[in-house]
Order: sequence, then C-alpha cells, then structure tokens
Amino acid sequence: MTLIDGDDAGPGALALDLADETPPLVRVRRWAGWALSDLSDDELGDCLLVVTELVANAYDHGEEPRRVRLHRWAEPCSVRIEVDDGTQGEVVLGHSRLGPHRGRGMVLVANLSASWGVRYQEHGKTVWADVPCAAPPPAGQA
Repeated sequence: MTLIDGDDAGPGALALDLADETPPLVRVRRWAGWALSDLSDDELGDCLLVVTELVANAYDHGEEPRRVRLHRWAEPCSVRIEVDDGTQGEVVLGHSRLGPHRGRGMVLVANLSASWGVRYQEHGKTVWADVPCAAPPPAGQA
C-alpha cells in the first residue's frame, strides 16, 4: 500500500495504491478513519462500510492496478469514495458470480450513498459512491 497525495491523487483528494494480493481491509479502514476522523460516528461508520465493500469488490472481481481515493466537499457536506481496478467488468447490484450468499455489497453501498456509479476507462474502471455528511457547526458553536 502506498499513500498518494497531491496532484497524483487528484485535486483535494487523498489516495492509496493497493498492490497487495489480498485486500488490506484493516489498513484501508484505518487510513480512511484517520482521513475522515472529524465525521460523526454514524457518518464515519457509513464511509468505512462503503470503502470496505468497494475495495473488497475490486479484489473479488477486478485486477491490478487498484487504488482508493477519498474526496471531501463542504457544501453540501459529502465524501466521495472512489476505487479503481484494472478490469472493465460490469458492476451488478445484488448478484455475484462468487455464489448465492454473496452480492449484497453493492446493495449496501447503494443504500448508504446519495448516489453511486461506474466510470469506464481504456484500462479499467472506477466505482464511486457519494456518502452524505452533516455540515460542521460554524466556528465557535458546538
């Protein structure tokens, strides 16, 4: 795992390259928790669940290279979570090629997000989700 900052991550984004053969979910969750530490417990929990599901899907259904990015917007308050992988496989809501007891990850992402989608590029795709958060109180008010 490699932390990417600045222009390589995109304007205002933090990014993590994921090069391990098995998903480093604990480390990804710690990193996302650190990056989003000012969110409420419920908002942070939603974001961590979305990050976990999108990264797990990139390992279950995708190929290298893999990267996760976090973008924060203040107005309206939201967190965009993006996960890249090197395949152009279709993202299917509620179904998995891994068996009948799988396939709920994108349903959770859809339920926790204001919106989600897929951007296809020449060498892969980005699955993204926008998770709403409450605006912080003005300075001096709590």
